[in-house]
Amino acid sequence: MADIFDKFRMNGQTAVVTGGCGLLGKEFCRTLAQAGAAVVVADVNQAAADAFAAELAGEGHQALAVEVDVTSPASVNEMVEKTLTAFGRLDALVCSAAMDPKFDDQHQGQHNSSFEDYPLEAWKQALDVNLTGLFLCAQAAVKPMLAQNHGSIINICSTYGLVGPDQRIYEKPGKPRQYKPVFYSVTKAGVLGLTRYLATYYAGTKIRANALTPGGVFNNHDETFLANYSARTVLGRMANRDEMSGALLFLASDASSYMTGSNLVVDGGWTAW
Repeated sequence: MADIFDKFRMNGQTAVVTGGCGLLGKEFCRTLAQAGAAVVVADVNQAAADAFAAELAGEGHQALAVEVDVTSPASVNEMVEKTLTAFGRLDALVCSAAMDPKFDDQHQGQHNSSFEDYPLEAWKQALDVNLTGLFLCAQAAVKPMLAQNHGSIINICSTYGLVGPDQRIYEKPGKPRQYKPVFYSVTKAGVLGLTRYLATYYAGTKIRANALTPGGVFNNHDETFLANYSARTVLGRMANRDEMSGALLFLASDASSYMTGSNLVVDGGWTAW
């Protein structure tokens, strides 16, 4: 009888992670590398990608740093070309690059625009990154996946793609109101639509597309926000940064071989109330 853990191993496969130097992107890269995959750390910040790829290599993993602007077709195509030149194949695409407004100590006071006054240019930029970026990455990645008749696309969604933001958790006594911007919910809902489209479009092939929906991940948030957020979850806390990694590996590997067009929610029960 086959060992179930064999299905989670990705030896001989290659995974590309956009936003590979982000909070979750790094965790995704390391998880896939530990599972045996050659990993492409794709990020808009070349220096950060170089440093993290070197860190992974120092741990004994195969890793390549690639600078990518997911809003540029030429840049995305170059990312895929460099992947194929280095490793000969592309088995998993993790679309983690996104504009995600943060509310930790480093980003205080940056999200005061109400919906009525939200800037059109900011809206357009977010659509380019959070939706067009996924579209372009999928377009480029499916070509080698079709040639090898194997591939898994994982698009990173959010609980706010499923339910509206609870703007109350961003309130602080004596401070101006802050808001999770409109673009975030809209683009993350679009991620699910694109994921289902890809899954059904490639019916009859061995290309699968699924979404992973994380809840809030702790990243040195202040005590007020942490308490507000935690009170809205069934588990009573924010996620640790490594708590999406098991779900990500499941979706990327053959452990989820009978799963496509689905959305795996890992949110501490936020959407279960």
